[in-house]
Amino acid sequence: LLKDIDVAINDKHVIIVEDIVDTGLTLKYLRELFETRNPLSVKICSIFDKPSRRVTEIVPEYCGITIPNEYVIGYGLDFDGILRNLPDLCILKEEYYTK
Repeated sequence: LLKDIDVAINDKHVIIVEDIVDTGLTLKYLRELFETRNPLSVKICSIFDKPSRRVTEIVPEYCGITIPNEYVIGYGLDFDGILRNLPDLCILKEEYYTK
């Protein structure tokens, strides 16, 4: 964590907005951190969910699309800083990210 939040969240409802939930490790950390600040609730909202990769018990309360265990690009998700601006969610061929 490089920068903490600047406002008190006690007595507030908190929604963590994430592009994709993969292993769930980051969201588990964030949820536990925010819960120590006494909010009324902490919920997770994600546009993409990849539950087959999950190593924690994190389940987003609000989820757009459940996707398979593939390297996806486009619609805001990138590969090495490129392809994020594709208007669709696409599966990147394995030959591009394995060497």
